Amino acid sequence: MRTIQKGMEPVSLTRHRQQPHADYDNYTDKAGLRAALVAEQQGVCCYCQSRIRATPDGMKIEHWKCQALHPARQLDYSNLLGACLGGQGGAGKNRHCDTQKGNSNLCFSVCDLAHPVERQIKFLGSGKITSDDAAVDAALNDVLNLNWSRLVSNRKAVLDAFKQKLGKGNLNIVAELQKWDGTQAGELPEFAQVMVYWLKKKQARGRV
Repeated sequence: MRTIQKGMEPVSLTRHRQQPHADYDNYTDKAGLRAALVAEQQGVCCYCQSRIRATPDGMKIEHWKCQALHPARQLDYSNLLGACLGGQGGAGKNRHCDTQKGNSNLCFSVCDLAHPVERQIKFLGSGKITSDDAAVDAALNDVLNLNWSRLVSNRKAVLDAFKQKLGKGNLNIVAELQKWDGTQAGELPEFAQVMVYWLKKKQARGRV
């Protein structure tokens, strides 16, 4: 996960919210909303950072505060995120991200610029994601299921590929960070925050 800086909401959402009896279900420009969310998240899921596309089959529109318990925020752009399908329709143990979260509350927000979520999490060499904060750690595992085996394997594969590259010679850490941290325009690589975490860790130790 990485902190998402929300941009301007689609004009269609602003206009829809001003209509009588407006709600999420009768909002008709979800295609425009998907496009806005995918663009500001640079093409990756708000939680696991797998690839998302701005189509009904390529992502879900996630309400950080769920519609069922927080109806007043159903059209609040700051509450809307782009999430992967998260094993939708599959077995419970394979569900993750918004599909696993459902109506549960998260103890953190990926849009809180004052408390960046990446400062609360660690990426282990095994591919697992963890936190020293017990509540955050529980959310990662129980609410979002981000240590589902396939996600762990994917994160480890990204890290292992980096280690192989590192073994072939010195890397330009500034250039590498720009590739992974979202400062460059366009899509982020999948699971980019794994590499940001490790590059900054090695930078602090003076090892890259």
